[in-house]
Amino acid sequence: MTVEAAYAEVERLTRREARNFAYGIMVLPRPKRQAIAAIYAFARRVDDVADGALPLGEKQARLRGLHGALDAPPGEDAMLVALADARSRYPIPRDALHELVDGGLQDTEQSRYADFDELLGYCRRVAGAVGVACVAVYGSDEVGHAETLGVALQLINIARDVREDWGLGRVYLPQDELEAYGVSEDDIAAGRAEAEWRALMAFQASRARAYLEDGLQLLDSLDSRSAACVATFAGLYGATLDRIEARGFDVFEGSLRLSPLTKLRIVGAGLLR
Repeated sequence: MTVEAAYAEVERLTRREARNFAYGIMVLPRPKRQAIAAIYAFARRVDDVADGALPLGEKQARLRGLHGALDAPPGEDAMLVALADARSRYPIPRDALHELVDGGLQDTEQSRYADFDELLGYCRRVAGAVGVACVAVYGSDEVGHAETLGVALQLINIARDVREDWGLGRVYLPQDELEAYGVSEDDIAAGRAEAEWRALMAFQASRARAYLEDGLQLLDSLDSRSAACVATFAGLYGATLDRIEARGFDVFEGSLRLSPLTKLRIVGAGLLR
């Protein structure tokens, strides 16, 4: 497995599987684009194992194997070959990649979150860590804002994917907030987007936007093309949140995906920033 072939594979994976990621990284110069695609492929591997149909013990064994793989020769695995080369060219923190795997393991061990502080720890592992890994490629040391931006995108994912996560047996919305707004898990199971649900989700959206605004301070530390990439990610996720809000926070019926034309317009806006 050559490095060139490995990068070609992770870029194909990113184009095929990433809903928003591929649109953001298209504006990067090739070396950075390849490195970010390698990080995405690693994150995707973690997600696919954690969310897949394997028995619990095998999921956990495979995830722990990824911990070991980060500190071993990459062998013939395209994702690991590409990631190893990216790590040799950019100061991608080892700890961030291990945190990401820990987030996948957490998904195999925990399906409810008592409060936002507990959820925040999870978001930092599965998404904040991706931001920290990527910012090393962009060329900034603003890891705090990068982590915050990753958390913001994960909070939007949680709002968007309530129905899908319920199908996996998971509820990420904090239990104390469900109770405070009078929303039960039976309401989620039935897909009831009534007044209590709308109030709860309006609160979730407001918090996600606050994290997004804070995280976007990262842009000031980036070169123009890296800033365009990050602005595109933020624009795509912000547009998704706008769509959720426009539908009265009914995330139970119909697609919330943005059209390719909308995505390209957001890419253009990022480039013109």
